[in-house]
Parts: sequence; structure tokens; C-alpha cells
Amino acid sequence: MEKKVLQTYLYDFYGELLTQHQRNIYEAFVLEDLSLTEIAQEQGISRQGVHDLVKRCDRILMDYEEKLHLLERFQKIKAKIAEIYRLTGEEETQPGQEPKVCQKRQKLGQEPKACQERQKPEEAALSKDEVWSRIRQLAGDILEEL
Repeated sequence: MEKKVLQTYLYDFYGELLTQHQRNIYEAFVLEDLSLTEIAQEQGISRQGVHDLVKRCDRILMDYEEKLHLLERFQKIKAKIAEIYRLTGEEETQPGQEPKVCQKRQKLGQEPKACQERQKPEEAALSKDEVWSRIRQLAGDILEEL
């Protein structure tokens, strides 16, 4: 995972456990993408002080993840949900987002060839009962993670 993405996820999960001062500087660096120099000038501290604080926050947040594994569990659940969407022939969409063209056409019985080709061969071979069995298994796994 890219470093900035990892930092953002860790901050989302454990940021509230940092002090207010640490949160302010870490947010400026990671979320607002300000340079160390810009943050130092804004906060009235040295560039090295900002650098050290960001590194310390990285260590603190990683320590929380090593102990609590919330991000790891989140990613496992997210992967299982994505598989459920894949098995049902749907794609994950955000609330309020229009379904994909293939989904609309499938419901109308006008599935274009391009949509049919996206199915993986092993999925096409699964029976309806096998798909539901796999979905139930994934749902059980998700509940265990929670």
C-alpha cells in the first residue's frame, strides 16, 4: 500500500488517540499535503521538529495497528464484500451513485457482449446454489471479523 494511503487509513482509525497538537501537524502533513516547511512556519516550530513529530506519529499509529489490527480487519472485510458483489454480478457503488451500464442492461435483459465477457470462466460455471453458498460463507466470515 502506498505510504500516504497507509498514513491516511491509520489516521482514520487511530487519529483520535493522538494529542491535539499531534493531530494538527499530522493532518496538515498527511491530509492537507503541506510541506514540512509550510507547517513549521504555520506552527512556529522548526522544520526538523515537524519532521520528528510526523515520524513519531507514524510510529504511534503503526504501534496501535500492530496491537489492535483494525485496519487489517477492515481490509479483509472490504475484500469479502467486493467478492460478494462480484459473485452477484454487481459492482460496488457509493450511495446515490448510478449503477453501471451493464447492471441496467442486465435488468432489462439486454446484456451487451462486453458485459458478458467480463465474467470469469470459473464464475460462469458456478451454479446458483454454489454462489449462494459462497455468499453465506463470506457473510459468516464478515460477522466473525466483527
